[in-house]
Amino acid sequence: MFSGIIEALGTIDAAHLSDDSITLDVATGFHDLALGDSIAINGICLTVVTFDPEGHARFYASPETLQRTNLGSLGAGDQINLERAVSLSTRLSGHIVQGHVDGLAKLFFIKSDAGAYLIELALPKSIARYCVEKGSITLDGISLTLNKVSDEPSGECRVGLTIIPHTWQHTNLQCRQIGDLINVEVDVLAKYVERLCNPSL
Repeated sequence: MFSGIIEALGTIDAAHLSDDSITLDVATGFHDLALGDSIAINGICLTVVTFDPEGHARFYASPETLQRTNLGSLGAGDQINLERAVSLSTRLSGHIVQGHVDGLAKLFFIKSDAGAYLIELALPKSIARYCVEKGSITLDGISLTLNKVSDEPSGECRVGLTIIPHTWQHTNLQCRQIGDLINVEVDVLAKYVERLCNPSL
């Protein structure tokens, strides 16, 4: 379980992509890793399979994870958002994040605004129904608040967010370009409510 508060920017040392899976070697900067630790990489919960005292770790992602996320686009030198799993004594500064990506959103607008940044993304309908104005969303592992949610005539949903300077400077959002695909995890509580209200789903 995570909170969506990014701890560090890591760097991909190497990405080994096969037809149906990927192995990532990551310079995490974490010197207290343990075998089997869960770490969110761009919002994707992955398991440490090897590590060294300097904080270099290897992660494996399954075909399911590769299909649903942007991991396949990562290469050596790319910066990634990192968050270790929360402990019971951790303040929940963001919201409840599972590290289970629901889909991908396309970034189509970025604008500087008095030191902050306004961004907009297009979401697929399958996950847009869980988004509400002032609700929570996770983008590449970052817990954020939705400022705007609008349904377009094309059938897609567009969401708008304000990224404060601290978040911009300490996450890989600063590296994103128009057209990039970003991992999205919607609020799991919304999915549970939908299931409870529609038992036929």
